[in-house]
Amino acid sequence: MAAEIVNPRSDSEAGAEQGEGAEPLDSFDPAFALHRGGKMAVQATVPVRDKDDLSLAYTPGVAKVCSAIAEQPDLVHDYTWKSSVVAVVTDGTAVLGLGDIGPEASLPVMEGKAILFKQFGGVDAVPIALNCTDADEIVETVVRLAPSFGGVNLEDISAPRCFEIERKLQERLDIPVFHDDQHGTAVVTLAALRNAARLSGRTLGELRAVISGAGAAGVAIAKMLVEAGIGDVAVADRKGLVSADRDDLTPVKQELASFTNKAGLSGPLEAALAGADVFIGVSGGTVPEPAVASMAEGAFVFAMANPNPEVHPEVAHKYAAVVATGRSDFPNQINNVLAFPGIFAGALQVRASRITEGMKLAAAEALASVVGDDLAADYVIPSPFDERVAPAVTAAVAAAARAEGVARR
Repeated sequence: MAAEIVNPRSDSEAGAEQGEGAEPLDSFDPAFALHRGGKMAVQATVPVRDKDDLSLAYTPGVAKVCSAIAEQPDLVHDYTWKSSVVAVVTDGTAVLGLGDIGPEASLPVMEGKAILFKQFGGVDAVPIALNCTDADEIVETVVRLAPSFGGVNLEDISAPRCFEIERKLQERLDIPVFHDDQHGTAVVTLAALRNAARLSGRTLGELRAVISGAGAAGVAIAKMLVEAGIGDVAVADRKGLVSADRDDLTPVKQELASFTNKAGLSGPLEAALAGADVFIGVSGGTVPEPAVASMAEGAFVFAMANPNPEVHPEVAHKYAAVVATGRSDFPNQINNVLAFPGIFAGALQVRASRITEGMKLAAAEALASVVGDDLAADYVIPSPFDERVAPAVTAAVAAAARAEGVARR
């Protein structure tokens, strides 16, 4: 699939739709100009120049290939694009920082996700925005679509339904299912934290982290940090720190409480930050400056809410040795595009049946290693445009898939 801008309508047609005499939106806003007509197109990989080409690409030649696949279903991976295409699936309920804006309004983001797959991982992707929000309906729909795809990237589906949807799809499908808002964020966060720790001469096991946000990203980051050997991690939601003594926890947060917060902290986020080595923000809101000041010397602040970080970098730099955000206009951007293209490329390369924890940890390690000897306080994570990133992540994920027994080629 080619990522290209097309313009099927004239400015006069667009203006008529917006009202008689109205200026087209893209006459004064470059974002609208770029999106006119969408950001994607389908491009053939074989020529259809004459009747001989037509007879091979379509009937009667295609019948031979269909019959062969019917007899040997695994041939679909060799004679169709299935093994190199991902479905990017959303219900439009948690789109960027915009919230529940619906499936149609989510399409520009899903198109953007698809062209990032192609640009950074060489993976074709198809945006699929579903007009339903019931978890079981979404699962059934994706299961029925699955024969056309080599993997499923769940995107911008609100918590806690996203956890259930991913789990049920993983149980029913034999192709990789990956909720990027959870695992992509966690992979890049872990990679940056590994390098921050290395810069300070510490190990993950020596660090105590506090995460603001117990949604999709916060839960996944906590799980991955524990898997990677963090000393301790506590997670806070709107009501305070998630701990086993709370009686208002959802099943997801009850599970979270079972493997986090070994120190048994309770109360507000600010209380946990006193003496903490790491702050990770994936919630929005604002952390008061005195709470940041109370963190341990040489702390790390990863304030990743967009467009407004939980701790502004100017404030964070007063007290922290390493500062990261989710924004591209500050150093150390925690950007999911560093992870998901290479993760899917590696999984598809070996026809993995799923994406395991080991594959995600391998992706984080590979991503961290790209920084190498250039490690610095303002460079603990590489740029998305670093051409070494996707090949490193792809190779590491493919090797991990083989090692864990989920590779099929």
